Amino acid sequence: MLRIACPYCGERDQVEYVYAGDATCRMPELTDSDLDRWADWVFIRDNPMGEHHEFWQHVHGCRQWLFVVRDTVTHEVRSVTLARERPGATQP
Repeated sequence: MLRIACPYCGERDQVEYVYAGDATCRMPELTDSDLDRWADWVFIRDNPMGEHHEFWQHVHGCRQWLFVVRDTVTHEVRSVTLARERPGATQP
């Protein structure tokens, strides 16, 4: 089972969290009227092997947004930080 170490609550099972998506995807500008670009942002995702940057929310705990670096092959969680404290931070 995947376990994530929340900075506030400690290590918890994945069932306490909600996966909130790929942290590397950038939303188009709100003024962008290109429907293909919006469709790609909403629906098209890579399925990488190896290190992946993700957003998770600790919904059954402190409710904080987290930035998780995880290996998608081994499910090893390499690091967990508060989403607002990562470099270039924006909320998902």
